[in-house]
Amino acid sequence: MSGEFLGTFTNSVNKSKWITIPAAFKKKFSLNAKQQVIITIGPENNIAIYPVDNWNHKISKLKQGGERDTQLLLNLRTFASAEQKLESTGRIKLSDELIEIAGIEKQVIIKGEGTFISVWSPERYKQYRRKKLEEHQKTFNSLDYQE
Repeated sequence: MSGEFLGTFTNSVNKSKWITIPAAFKKKFSLNAKQQVIITIGPENNIAIYPVDNWNHKISKLKQGGERDTQLLLNLRTFASAEQKLESTGRIKLSDELIEIAGIEKQVIIKGEGTFISVWSPERYKQYRRKKLEEHQKTFNSLDYQE
């Protein structure tokens, strides 16, 4: 499987709806993924980009699950684009439908989510981060960070 994607990058969207996957993420793709990706709807009004090996692993797990997993599998497939290869520069094309769902215009936040990469509108990402920070501050304190 491809490596763990961590970190956040800001990038632009060109008029033809292309974005560039950061080099730090590109190098995490396994040889089995061969720079191939599946792009689909994300969990937070964003876009999810899976290296093809991670996508196949996720789909395999969902097929073995219950009703909730079956529904997620259907949704991921419904919004998925055809498999595409990252260009040598890391560029990929986003569909008009996913761009609209995610509220993306000229800029994007590209975030590592472990086994997949999410693409956000900067405004929605800022709201999401604010909400997560509030939840974090209510749940954890400095003692939780100690060994």
